[in-house]
Amino acid sequence: MSKFSLDVLKKRVFPYVAPQNGDIVLGSSFGEDVALTKVGNDILASHVDPIVGAIGNIGWLAVHVACNDIAASGVPPRWILILVLVPSIRDEDLLEQIMCDARQAADDIGVAIIGGHTGYSANLTRPLVSVTALGNAGTRTPVRTGGAREGDLVLVTKEIAVEGTGILAGDFADIARERGITDEERTEAVRLMDDVSVVREALVLAEQGATAMHDVTRGGLLETLLEIAALSDKAITIDAERLPIGNLVQRFARAFEFDPMKMISSGTLAVTVPPDRKESVTAALTAIDIPHAFVGEVTTGAGVTIRSGDTVSTFSDIRCEEDELARLWALYPRS
Repeated sequence: MSKFSLDVLKKRVFPYVAPQNGDIVLGSSFGEDVALTKVGNDILASHVDPIVGAIGNIGWLAVHVACNDIAASGVPPRWILILVLVPSIRDEDLLEQIMCDARQAADDIGVAIIGGHTGYSANLTRPLVSVTALGNAGTRTPVRTGGAREGDLVLVTKEIAVEGTGILAGDFADIARERGITDEERTEAVRLMDDVSVVREALVLAEQGATAMHDVTRGGLLETLLEIAALSDKAITIDAERLPIGNLVQRFARAFEFDPMKMISSGTLAVTVPPDRKESVTAALTAIDIPHAFVGEVTTGAGVTIRSGDTVSTFSDIRCEEDELARLWALYPRS
């Protein structure tokens, strides 16, 4: 369920995708999660994402994750196509549950399911769901991952590692119990998944002048910040003590021995904003009840530096293939 490395993508994938032309505003580019194409006088934002690292509520999660990427470009998601594959022809009930969950998520966001594909394959041990999300920019200017500017403040919404923690609580319940997690803690952790959407806050932040936005998916916050820094040709410095890591996430991190900075976390946005927008951004996010923290700034240079007391750690390598949830799936296979 992990990604291929950046080296593999450069050698095996990117040479075969369409180059930018008059209609392609933004084509396939590492770290940029949407494609932007001209359609008449408008710009269409599109994105596709599979979910293979979860079982429970996979249809609901797939819709939210794909729509998050559209919203993180500052464009409201409007339509989705859904691919659902289940392990067996006998899995009709599972198919219906996935579609029911997907419809619920679509209704919550306000997008329409306009098509897709369903099927089964004996080669699967668990369901696979992939969603293509689409939205038109209208009068909005899309926000890119690589737009951070020197002096910008780095903002993180909600908490980090929430999605991975919620998946562990639901799909790894047996391991959680073995490692001392109580049923009450597990139930509370599953509820973290309720906040997996970033659509509202992403659109508000785009209106507030965000220069770069990226939802925190595979590789966690560290990988997300590395991608923003690399695509912006800048460096990012983070104060670890300001990072929003909840007590429940820390409890699961100790029990499962994972690094919250490297754990998938749909529901969290990493954003850069001009310093003169700090007060207005705070007011706008507070008005829609979105917790957030200013955790660092954009500087000249390269890579991501994390300061924790007297300890300074600098990271520069893009490791999109590494993710703590992927590592735990390999350690504890589910079916």
